[in-house]
Amino acid sequence: MIRAENITKSFGETEVLKGVSFTFEAGKTNLIIGRSGAGKTVLLKILVGLQTPSSGKVWYNDIDFTDLDKNGMRATRMQIGMLFQGSALFDSLSVEENIRFPMDMFTTFTPKEKLERVNYCLERVGLGGNNKKYPSELSGGMQKRVGIARSIVLKPKYLFCDEPNSGLDPKTSIVIDELLHNITREDEITTIINTHDMNSVMEIGENICFLHEGKLEWSGNKDMVLESENENLQTFIFASPFLQRLRKAALG
Repeated sequence: MIRAENITKSFGETEVLKGVSFTFEAGKTNLIIGRSGAGKTVLLKILVGLQTPSSGKVWYNDIDFTDLDKNGMRATRMQIGMLFQGSALFDSLSVEENIRFPMDMFTTFTPKEKLERVNYCLERVGLGGNNKKYPSELSGGMQKRVGIARSIVLKPKYLFCDEPNSGLDPKTSIVIDELLHNITREDEITTIINTHDMNSVMEIGENICFLHEGKLEWSGNKDMVLESENENLQTFIFASPFLQRLRKAALG
């Protein structure tokens, strides 16, 4: 579990986050949603320690993450997996080498142990046997799955995903959503996803934090979205005519 407690963040005279409090639950896909400029990315960076809040605290279970020294923060970050928006694979490294990279940096595993873990993670994301391929030989969806494999190779307790479906077609996006959801459930990970993808909201949004102009405007789950009377949420979610018709049909 990760808890944001009254988080504020200002850049000069601009207040980006205005007292955001929210609990991101273990074993669930926790989504941060909102328009561009709502503060989603800033909140995500604060949660992983890449930015410091102007005020407020971030708790990892009973650990005050914002009060840790450099070594303490590093120890907590060792339990964090990160899936970047563009996958962030090293073009000059093979799939196997990309996934092995965190183990090379942070563990004393033997070559055999590393290979076993790489193979396990590749099988987990449905890419077994692709060890020797390079990112340029893979589709966008396959690259994203390699990124997921790398993000879980150190068995993290916490998984952060920044726009995981960015640049993917709808069918591939569904595959990525299902994969992240299954890994979250099976490994009881606290997964936090920053997304604009409404399919993700409606399919895997088990715990949703909706930011509007730097404030927590609404929270709930995918089953509560259609029935919400929050105007800002409805404007954001049902921006397209298709989704407006879907809501009307659902509400009768």
